[in-house]
Amino acid sequence: MFKNFFGKCLVTFFVLLLLIPVFTNQKATANSLPQNEMRAAWIATVSNIDMKAGMSKTQYTQWVQSTLDKLKADNFNTVIFQIKPLNDALYPSKLAPWSSYITGNTQGTNPGFDPLQIMLDEAHKRGLELHAWVNPYRVTMPSQSLSNLAADNVARKNSNWVVKYGKQYYLDPGLPEVQNYLLSTIEELVSNYDIDAVHMDDYFYPYKIKGETFQDQQTFKKYGGSFNNIEDWRRNNVNQLVKKVYASIKAIKPHVQYGISPFGIWRNKGQDSTGSNTNGMSNYDDIYADTRQWIKDGSIDYIAPQIYWSRNYKAASYSVLLDWWGREVQTYAKVHPVNLYIGMANHKVGNDSDTAWNNKTELISQVIANRANKNAQGQMHFSLRSINNNALGYASYLNQQLYNYKALTPTIYWKGSAIPLCPTDVKLSKESFGMKLTITDENSTQPRKYVIYRFDGTKEGSYEDVKNIVDVVYNTQGNTVYVDTIANNSKVYTYGIKSISATGVESKTAFVLKDGKPYQQQ
Repeated sequence: MFKNFFGKCLVTFFVLLLLIPVFTNQKATANSLPQNEMRAAWIATVSNIDMKAGMSKTQYTQWVQSTLDKLKADNFNTVIFQIKPLNDALYPSKLAPWSSYITGNTQGTNPGFDPLQIMLDEAHKRGLELHAWVNPYRVTMPSQSLSNLAADNVARKNSNWVVKYGKQYYLDPGLPEVQNYLLSTIEELVSNYDIDAVHMDDYFYPYKIKGETFQDQQTFKKYGGSFNNIEDWRRNNVNQLVKKVYASIKAIKPHVQYGISPFGIWRNKGQDSTGSNTNGMSNYDDIYADTRQWIKDGSIDYIAPQIYWSRNYKAASYSVLLDWWGREVQTYAKVHPVNLYIGMANHKVGNDSDTAWNNKTELISQVIANRANKNAQGQMHFSLRSINNNALGYASYLNQQLYNYKALTPTIYWKGSAIPLCPTDVKLSKESFGMKLTITDENSTQPRKYVIYRFDGTKEGSYEDVKNIVDVVYNTQGNTVYVDTIANNSKVYTYGIKSISATGVESKTAFVLKDGKPYQQQ
């Protein structure tokens, strides 16, 4: 091992590798694909949308492995796993009961294993990020009553925290005790698990029901302070929770991201001249979520509006909303950068009254529009079941035309722009199951991941060309093993291994395994 002439962290030795040709030419060129792009799949557990109940530990683990294997093969890079669907938990918590959606039994029934830890471990083994999806205020679904909850659920122990609206129960967002409780659940989660992000969706104050009133007037009277109306107070309650959650996460683990995926419309132009040219329900006026304010405040790391409409839908055009959100993020980027991802309506393909969704290319065209927008840095797909069902063959088309190479997740450089050093040593050994790279890292600041590049022949190729990305692997305490299972007996290759920081910043230089002599077995 030696440092190169320029003194850079580029250490080389020469290896002859033989590989069976596996890759075929794709229609899309590598240069048309972004190197960093969010490609996430939501895995919804509420009502067992994407996960069946009652699996044993072995069955659950096998389901997780097969699910993640397929997502990885389809070149997704992130899973958003719903772990708190109803003021409960899919992990052992001192603050919330076991979710009924894991066992199929009454809430509070221990499954005998940790679903979150298994999903997290298996995701990281495959180089996939895991964003832990929580629903803060929702206590029950419409078919449930408070008696369906575990006896130690805070909603049963503190009946004054709960508001019934329609057929569901919610925690009252205006109560300081509720906010403190919710913060403690986030702190417990972030402290105990090596997750990549905390993720919330669009459920803040409940969606309005005609003829119903959310009964928080007494809370407003007690805590409304100087607010002139209950609507502004409600928005402030949500804003304060968002700010406090963000601050709590960063105080524990600064690299853990906080993202929210709200309803697709902030406000309509008819309600506010700075709103979008749309005509539908809005976050601001209907569920008291001032989503734009979070961008202004920089109290989130990413926002992923659910633009669940077609490009030609007049009341809320996908194209109009994509441009509006892109401009908002761009406007405030210099003060408070926030990554913009788009929530995609996979569940509508071939299954909606809007006939545009009968064309399998509608969603494909939306992804292309995201890339052309420049401000959008990827997408999140709802949900796993729809991806697997592959209506009209759209998911196959997506994989073949747009996700046909791997992509790294976007950076949050504003939370740490330091460029990591490449690993200090990499050794390669030829095994029956592939080429094993053993990555040693003795740098004082450890990266979170490594990206493995592979080039044809005995020379380095372009690190900007996404077709050269073989995989991403998480750093395991400075001694990391990666096996290139494709590598086998017929081609000469050069490997370049770069580090990725906790905020997604990639090292400038690579540790290179390069040929010049026949590989000596070790």
